[in-house]
Amino acid sequence: MPKAFIDQDFLLQTRTAQLLYHDFAAHMPIIDYHNHLSAKQVAENMVFENITQAWLYGDHYKWRAMRANGVNEEYITGKNTSDRQKFEKWAYTVPYTMRNPLYHWTHLELQRYFDIHELLSANTSNIIYERTSQILQTLQYSTQNLLQKMKVETICTTDDPIDDLVHHEAFNAMNIGIKMYPTFRADKVLEVYTPENYKIYVQKLGESANLNITSLSHLMGALTYRHDYFARRGCKLSDHGLDTIPYAQYNDKDVEASFQKLMRGVKLNSEEISQYQSFVLYHLALLDAQKGWVQQFHIGALRNNNTRLQKIIGADCGADSIGDFTVAQGMAQFFNKLDTENKLTKTIIYNLNPAYNEVFASMIGNFQDGNIVGKIQFGSGWWFLDQKDGMEKQINALSNMGLLSRFVGMLTDSRSFLSFPRHEYFRRILCNILGNDIENGELPNDMNWIGQMVQNICYHNAKNYFNLN
Repeated sequence: MPKAFIDQDFLLQTRTAQLLYHDFAAHMPIIDYHNHLSAKQVAENMVFENITQAWLYGDHYKWRAMRANGVNEEYITGKNTSDRQKFEKWAYTVPYTMRNPLYHWTHLELQRYFDIHELLSANTSNIIYERTSQILQTLQYSTQNLLQKMKVETICTTDDPIDDLVHHEAFNAMNIGIKMYPTFRADKVLEVYTPENYKIYVQKLGESANLNITSLSHLMGALTYRHDYFARRGCKLSDHGLDTIPYAQYNDKDVEASFQKLMRGVKLNSEEISQYQSFVLYHLALLDAQKGWVQQFHIGALRNNNTRLQKIIGADCGADSIGDFTVAQGMAQFFNKLDTENKLTKTIIYNLNPAYNEVFASMIGNFQDGNIVGKIQFGSGWWFLDQKDGMEKQINALSNMGLLSRFVGMLTDSRSFLSFPRHEYFRRILCNILGNDIENGELPNDMNWIGQMVQNICYHNAKNYFNLN
């Protein structure tokens, strides 16, 4: 007889897997150390008017599925359709997402947040829209309470160096039992492809640092000022979204000349871009090492592929995909330079191309220093890979070439306050892999040790790694 859909033993194929999940993983708090939640919405304890606002606004995963299902863009990101109409089109799409992780996530979220076990479809759209929206309009389902409902202990948002972080300060002053830390993401300092836009950003950066930036040293001074500003407000992490880690030989004089070109609106050639980015990224890494921050590198996205959608919606239109960049050599050279100078801080590398899983898993072993447990981490399945198959492949690659037991675990990488069952999804997959190994005789039936290993991966490793004690 077929099992019930998303029952208590969802994804847990063996009795041992079930014991590992229910006895060790299920009740662990959540440390979500990388997401794109709005700090403003957290601090203001926002109450959503309806499920569309909580679920569909800014969700590129759902947008892509709806487009693939023939839904007109007006019902996805358009301004002339109602939230109810957008939800109806999503509900119509959901049955067609079977075997896409969206089908699992959608129904996990309906169950965990709203205790709704009906399948979402065009037939159930109206009743589910009414029921969820009515629930969401209560203070009990405000942003802060949604986090508490999922036992979220810590969240780390993603923030530009020019952000004032007032919402982080306001929220943390409330002392409600959840900590919200900023993350220093200086991608725009590396995006030198359009000089006109770069000059505008540099001016804004200067204003945030009370500095008129007219030279490369001024630029680095402003970044240092903002890095210190973030540190005083509890920041513990930096992040970089890159196609690959740039590494080129340079001298400061040539990089200064490139900066001056950008300020005059002159485009750089490929060699100048590589040298400029290498200089800036290296100096940002030095700042991270000085403060003992964790630096993160999200590598491999081929972004903004559809100019038609980008003109309509903007950069974050859901037209990104997996790239096939050369990643290993530049990464190794960059980390080696820092390691040689004893300036390589804790580092997490996230891979977006599954063909490179073993490249990333083997890379982290090159730069462990024997002093910090799990200093260099192969990050969890990211973006297109944060689904069952992607997580299993990342876990297996890490297991084969590193120490799974020292892994800092899952994160949401999401803009949605309803995305936290993804931690449950990961935990079930992890327990299933380990439970199957035990039942196959590939691991010992030592539930105390392996149960503790599960809890470490779900929670304790991250708490220690990010110095959250």
